[in-house]
Amino acid sequence: MGNDDNALNGRGMENGHDMARRLMVLGAVLVMLGLLTGFVSGSLANPRMGLVAHLEGLMNGTLMLALGAGWSRVHLSGREEGAAFVLLVFGTVSNWLATLLAAVWGVGGQTMPLSAAGRTGAAWQEALVSVLLVTLSFAMVASFALVLKGLLARRGT
Repeated sequence: MGNDDNALNGRGMENGHDMARRLMVLGAVLVMLGLLTGFVSGSLANPRMGLVAHLEGLMNGTLMLALGAGWSRVHLSGREEGAAFVLLVFGTVSNWLATLLAAVWGVGGQTMPLSAAGRTGAAWQEALVSVLLVTLSFAMVASFALVLKGLLARRGT
């Protein structure tokens, strides 16, 4: 792939490698957050939700590490790549954070009744967790729509 092809694609080779590295750093940070959450999950207001937060950190981190490793096969414009990254950061971090907040506060009965084990909290706590869960869901769907677009795109288009 020549430099002209990179210009047509909307990103240079360094940018594609930089995106892969940023996704992998995000993944490693999320795995670390998941591991650290595992140390305290049993002592939170809702230990079951603490386990969920632990697993969300590990799973989302692993997902970002894998996506970063395969990013060279994703062909998006610079703007699309930037949007995908912002959506992925928001979606993965919010997923871990929403479940961690629910575990610390002992809430989540409105949106995650099985993991919350019947626990509910102040209306504002339930609302914050709910808003995070709903918005992160849309962010992840949108980000992976972009990833699929980039995987299906031909190089240089």
